[in-house]
Amino acid sequence: MRGVKRVVLVLIVLVVVLAILAFVLENQQGVALAFLGWSTPQMPVSVFVTLALIVGMLLGPLLGLLAKRSRRPDRLPKSR
Repeated sequence: MRGVKRVVLVLIVLVVVLAILAFVLENQQGVALAFLGWSTPQMPVSVFVTLALIVGMLLGPLLGLLAKRSRRPDRLPKSR
């Protein structure tokens, strides 16, 4: 059973990698982004989308941890 799970995991990772590769190959047109006076050099669309994905994957769990930490009640014992 352990081997089957490993094969399924490898197949899922392979499908995701192939989808990312297809996305990168299909989005090669160059664009430049401008925001608040700051602009980037022209790069393929896929570069910007991939960078946004990576930043989101890093910030999402961090913000989740911060939200969880702020919701946690203090665990100090109550004095009577």
